[in-house]
Amino acid sequence: MEATEQFEQNRDHLRAVAQRMLGSAAEADDAVQEAWLRLSRSDTEDVENMRGWLTTVVSRICLDMLRARQNRREDLVDEWSGEPVVVLFEEGEADPEHEALIADSVGLALLVVLDTLSPAERLSFVLHDMFGVPFEEIAPIIERNPVATRQLASRARRRVRGAREPEAASLAQQRRVVEAFLAASRNGDFDALLEVLDPDVVFRGEAGTTGPPVPTEVVGSERVAKLVLARGTPSAPLGRPAIVNGRAGAYVALPDRVLALVAFTIVGDRVTEMDLLVDPVRLERVLVPAS
Repeated sequence: MEATEQFEQNRDHLRAVAQRMLGSAAEADDAVQEAWLRLSRSDTEDVENMRGWLTTVVSRICLDMLRARQNRREDLVDEWSGEPVVVLFEEGEADPEHEALIADSVGLALLVVLDTLSPAERLSFVLHDMFGVPFEEIAPIIERNPVATRQLASRARRRVRGAREPEAASLAQQRRVVEAFLAASRNGDFDALLEVLDPDVVFRGEAGTTGPPVPTEVVGSERVAKLVLARGTPSAPLGRPAIVNGRAGAYVALPDRVLALVAFTIVGDRVTEMDLLVDPVRLERVLVPAS
């Protein structure tokens, strides 16, 4: 079989590997394209396992991209590093299609956790735990022996599980908290906002270079409540509860565009974290399902 044909047969697999590594569909496409260029310049006549060879090539490319990102100090957790995914809350029992959308959204939320790992940890964990690549094949990519590679994956696994442990309330309870937050915001009710905000709540804002000014971080319920009431977003009447990147959240949208997204971390009946996105460039990528 021609190398080109084998590449096309494995394109979806390679893109899935790259997207889990990098957390961005655009960067994943770049990595896959670079893998194609390397394939076109290589003699693969003696390659017996083309899928494995291509997976290794894409993994090396992603590792280089992750290290470059780290060197540019862009390795901090960024809730909005990938393509934001919005799924509407449903009343009653969700249908299979809706459950699949939620699963995809939660999968993207995992990428945020993966951004806390070192490049070698992330590659070891993703290749082994998500794609079943043996440690003996991963080790040469990260220039470790199989034992050290196994330890990296194990360390990454513990960190991922630890980040998931503070399980929030059920989706129904989370929606009630989001609705209480939106109602208090719309009504300008400072005291009601304090009821749903944890005393140590952390607000983070992302406006990019063209969005409206927003603080990058604010800590404390009173300061966050004052900021929410002063901004009016997502407290506008257009605000609607949703699942945003796998977390309870809300969005504000006009018929032709999304104005803001917010993702909450909810523990019990209080909001402990808020991530607001008002960057027009990133919001252009957001598709809100029809209600």
